[in-house]
Amino acid sequence: MPRNTTSKDEDTLKTSKSSLIKRLISYMKPFKLKITGVIILMIIVMGINLVNPYLLKEAIDKHVTNKNYNGLLVIGIFFSVLNVLSMFLSRIRINILSEVSNKIVLNIRQELYTHIQKLSFTFFDNRPVGKILARVVGDVNSLQQLFSDSVTNLIPEILTIICTLFLMFSMNFKLTLAAVATLPLLIGGLFFIETFSRKRWQTYRKKRSNLNAFIHEDFSGIKVVQSYNMQEKTSYSFKKYCNSMMSSFIKAVRLNDFFWPMVELCSGIGIVLVYWSSIKLVNTGSISIGTLVAFTAYISIFWRPIMNITNFYNSLITNFAAAERIFDILDTKPDIENKGSEVIMPLINGNVQFKNVSFGYDDGTTVLDDVSFNVKPGEKIALVGPTGAGKTTIINLISRFYDTKNGTVLIDGYDVKNVELESLRSQMGIMLQDTFLFSMSIMDNIRYGRLDASDEEVINAAKAVNAHDFIMKLEKGYETNVNERGSRLSVGQRQLISFARALLADPRILILDEATSNIDTQTERLVQNGIKKLLYGRTSFVIAHRLSTIRDADRIFYVNDGKIVESGTHTELLAKKSAYYDLYMSQYKFISQGA
Repeated sequence: MPRNTTSKDEDTLKTSKSSLIKRLISYMKPFKLKITGVIILMIIVMGINLVNPYLLKEAIDKHVTNKNYNGLLVIGIFFSVLNVLSMFLSRIRINILSEVSNKIVLNIRQELYTHIQKLSFTFFDNRPVGKILARVVGDVNSLQQLFSDSVTNLIPEILTIICTLFLMFSMNFKLTLAAVATLPLLIGGLFFIETFSRKRWQTYRKKRSNLNAFIHEDFSGIKVVQSYNMQEKTSYSFKKYCNSMMSSFIKAVRLNDFFWPMVELCSGIGIVLVYWSSIKLVNTGSISIGTLVAFTAYISIFWRPIMNITNFYNSLITNFAAAERIFDILDTKPDIENKGSEVIMPLINGNVQFKNVSFGYDDGTTVLDDVSFNVKPGEKIALVGPTGAGKTTIINLISRFYDTKNGTVLIDGYDVKNVELESLRSQMGIMLQDTFLFSMSIMDNIRYGRLDASDEEVINAAKAVNAHDFIMKLEKGYETNVNERGSRLSVGQRQLISFARALLADPRILILDEATSNIDTQTERLVQNGIKKLLYGRTSFVIAHRLSTIRDADRIFYVNDGKIVESGTHTELLAKKSAYYDLYMSQYKFISQGA
């Protein structure tokens, strides 16, 4: 699939409402005891609220009219005790519910993050990082209120409606029919609004995701932005993204704002119908004033949960888009994963074999075409050739970051498709041109190669690649924090640290992808002995454009147009006076001219 840019809306699979609701409810199962406790507390509070109008009726009809102050005092005390208890139980309920909803959201975020880490390179190739962050952070956060409302506004409110209706019908059948006469109008209106509202919230989520992707990309490349003095242009682009998001939000909210007025309108019409119907009943003595007051209070109690359920339904529609985007990623299967039938890769000796390997990306581009070679354990193989020839693809297939379209990749005779991924990749070390360091200390960055390594082992690894001296000159030595991506270090220093990290990991197969391209000549001389120690006894693949660094390779593969067109030692390939010779001579001439 083509890469999704910051300005392109993401495609997500539309899921049915029932499927989404079932899936969301499944996250509540581990907390069913606490949720049950919350529901019990809410039922008690609901019961107290339902008793209040009845106590009011009794106070008016039996004690106020008869001037029975003692009876009125007893009802007043009982009323106060019940409502203080209601406040106390409500407080407990809120605390438990906050804890449960936060833990549910934490579980979803953890599941989503863990799953994303398992996804293949193709997933990340086709999405800006900012759009992935938008789902892990923003979309997951949106579900917190939804889970809280589902417990608060669904089961207890439905029970409140049922119980209130029962009490209202028991008091007066005709008045109850008048009170609920507008419910069909409300239900029809809500479904009509929902039909259009969900689409608008999907659009809003996509626009917000685009904004996140743009911000992440812009700040990641802030040095380029400032060096080309493009701040004004990026500010203009930022404003466009913001306006697009704001516009989609206003459209969605404007439609959702019809929910509340519809409830208020239907409630108001219902109350008017009740008062209009009650005039004759009061005049004829069919109902007492106390009963009418109590019935009016029950109408308010009846419509309050309907308003709350409407708010929940509103929240549900608003966050359906967030849930869809989360489940869209959770349902994305890794292109490369363990199927369960793989064998554990034993200790690798280092024999690597390609048999008629072909590979192409999803857009139809062919990168490798029928490539075959056999590398013996301990051999140092250099891969050279023009950009885009297929060198990096070869090393990605060895690590099984991608699978071949045709042919087989074998390590020690094992097809890499048939071995457990962790057991394969844990025995490989990959060092890239764009060295990535984490925002933690140098000690921890080197130890990332082997988490159980001691401080002494970390320091010895740094000494072996000649990184120790510059590290000790830093303010806090090995405890110096390198900031995000190692920004406080030079490119060469970052690469030296990555050498130490790889040496500490002690991989059986080592891959260097332009790993020395950013080291100056003086630093390169210092690190050569460290690299030799790093490569000793290991099968290694070195991608290099600086040919002076690969003269001692056991074999050099010249890759062009997805094929290995030449293979041999440095001396042998020069003697052929073909593609490698032309490349070497052009580079030598370039250097000799003082470039």
